[in-house]
Amino acid sequence: MALMMSLMAMAIDAMLPALAEMGRDLGVAHANQAQLVIAALLLGMTAGQLIYGPISDSVGRKPAIYAGLAMFVAGSALSMVATSFPLMLLGRMLQGFGAAGPRIVVVALVRDQYAGNAMARIMSLVLTTFILVPAVAPAIGQGILLVAHWRAIYGLLLVLGVVTLIWFALRQPETLPLERRVSFSLAKIMLGVRETCSHRVALGYTLGAGLVFGAFLGYINSSAQIFLSAYGVGRLFPLYFGGLALAIGGATYLNARLVMRYGMRRLASLAVSVIGGSSALFFAIAYAAGGHPPLWTLIVALAIVFFCFGMVFGNFNALAMEPLGHIAGVGAAVVGTITSIMSLVLGTLIGQAYDGTVLPLIGGFAVLGLGSLAAMRWAERGRPAALSPRRAS
Repeated sequence: MALMMSLMAMAIDAMLPALAEMGRDLGVAHANQAQLVIAALLLGMTAGQLIYGPISDSVGRKPAIYAGLAMFVAGSALSMVATSFPLMLLGRMLQGFGAAGPRIVVVALVRDQYAGNAMARIMSLVLTTFILVPAVAPAIGQGILLVAHWRAIYGLLLVLGVVTLIWFALRQPETLPLERRVSFSLAKIMLGVRETCSHRVALGYTLGAGLVFGAFLGYINSSAQIFLSAYGVGRLFPLYFGGLALAIGGATYLNARLVMRYGMRRLASLAVSVIGGSSALFFAIAYAAGGHPPLWTLIVALAIVFFCFGMVFGNFNALAMEPLGHIAGVGAAVVGTITSIMSLVLGTLIGQAYDGTVLPLIGGFAVLGLGSLAAMRWAERGRPAALSPRRAS
């Protein structure tokens, strides 16, 4: 599960050291436009998410994942040979469309077997491994650039896609029995969309997740420019990026230990409160420094925020899916699609707002973190009063 979800992270983060070189080779007009290589991947993933979940409800989890991995491999091949920026974006969208299969169906596959805090624990363990990929992916990309062309990074993604497909086929049993499968129809998809969007708890946590992921994507989009251009860290960029990713990984691992004791709602509420509050404080500090605070203060501020990200990701996903067990495939697709659309738009806006300072990024953290807290509070007000806080957590 972790390896399949990690393909998307590898496809994003291994590219970061190569964005500037890729943009020059393919003739982009402005440095910020190179970020569209990331946005195109996420756009493809967003388009695919609403399809794979319902298909997996109809034909089973494994065939849907097979189709997604095959498309990911095809997109990697097209990106590797692209000779123009539009063709590169097309390959990246195909990559993202394929990666949507494993990303969405994995959640439904886990939901087939677990619910509530138990699901949050499993997803946190999966995400712990998943988060380790961003810790090493930029270093892998940087290492490839030292000995080969940036196209070799796409070759690596192609190989990883094939290996993942074979391993999954050999090791993972089907989790959706024939008697629980439903025929594929657009009407049922729309009913699933309507049920998910009309359930206050599911929708509230989905919106909250979209806001938090939007803040995180804003960092992904602008991190290379911040560290390489604004602070000139050079080849140390993978070290800074990877160290911050480990903060998320450590938090997701800790969350897997704490969630059974304190409950996912309490942990998630504390985390988004710290994201919004600490970012607002650091924005004032950064503004006073002209948008260029000392690097060590930026690292400390980001580490705090990223640790809180790790306490949010697995919990929000499980909280949104908790009332949707009877439509896990469609539910996972709708939750994932809404989250991705929100994060794609918000993260792209933050990235394109990069002006040579950290202010757009930190301001985005503050606004979206507090917005996520508001969405969580709104969702909890719709929870049945008969459900006690202890049981609800």
